[in-house]
Amino acid sequence: MPRRLLACPDKLRGTLTAREAAAAIAAGAERAGWEAVELPLADGGEGTLDVLGGGNRTTRVTGPLGEPVEAEWRLEDGLAIVEAARACGLSLAGGAGGNDPLRATSRGVGELVAAAIAAGAERVLVAVGGVASTDGGAGAAEALRPLLPLSTPLDVACDVQARLLDAADVFAPQKGATAEQVAVLRARLAGLDVPDVPGAGAAGGLAGGLAALGARLSPGFELVAEHVRLDQRLAEVDLAVTGEGSLDETSFAGKVVGGVLGRAERTGVPALVVAGEVVAKLPPPAVALSLVERFGRGRALSAAAACIAEAIAAQLVHS
Repeated sequence: MPRRLLACPDKLRGTLTAREAAAAIAAGAERAGWEAVELPLADGGEGTLDVLGGGNRTTRVTGPLGEPVEAEWRLEDGLAIVEAARACGLSLAGGAGGNDPLRATSRGVGELVAAAIAAGAERVLVAVGGVASTDGGAGAAEALRPLLPLSTPLDVACDVQARLLDAADVFAPQKGATAEQVAVLRARLAGLDVPDVPGAGAAGGLAGGLAALGARLSPGFELVAEHVRLDQRLAEVDLAVTGEGSLDETSFAGKVVGGVLGRAERTGVPALVVAGEVVAKLPPPAVALSLVERFGRGRALSAAAACIAEAIAAQLVHS
């Protein structure tokens, strides 16, 4: 009987979605004579909606800089899944270079939550991360004000465990904010009545703003892992293969790779990591494969899926 592998990567930012990366891992496994089960994962940031089934609803909402955007979300069996980046993503603002950090708003996220409640959602899961705004969720709260107090349970999947002011000091520069703008944003956040708990600074403080409305903040990877029954899937295979764009110290701070390695170890399943670049060392006995080291940066970026399939096949044949 062929050995079985669980392909459970995160996205490789800028090259492959988690779903595409899982398919590439599976293709390599099959070349080596293994069976593969594809289970793309996310940590609560961009790509979470796709991992949890993709959008089956679309609502026009306020974009990050005030323009209307068509944002996909999902409603199934009473659970609504809203991905903040679909409404106020940094990419929708044209990246850091096109963003207006002081004007960017999370209002569209609140409008999506309101739409989900109006559609009959019994619970709403908001995946935060990758947003243009650093407004502490003020825009989202304004959109939800007519519905307060919220009677629908609201869960927030946080991709980082940052405190509220970290949203300005640590993350706003990544969204195009100058030092002067960071100071303004910090003062705005400090003036909000938002609980400063771990995760509150996620998505420009959006997580904290939603917590002020009664939302429960949780590590995004844990929520996703529970939803897709990761532990059960791990117990059914001989090897887990995860991955991401860059394997570094942050990979073990609530991200997919660290989460999979921890759960695989507890389940007694060997693990393999494939990444564009490998900066951090893995705790043994896990093994890491670097696409840049093996194929060169140019090919690793331009043909990431083919490189993953080739690297996995070679590793499994010789294992």
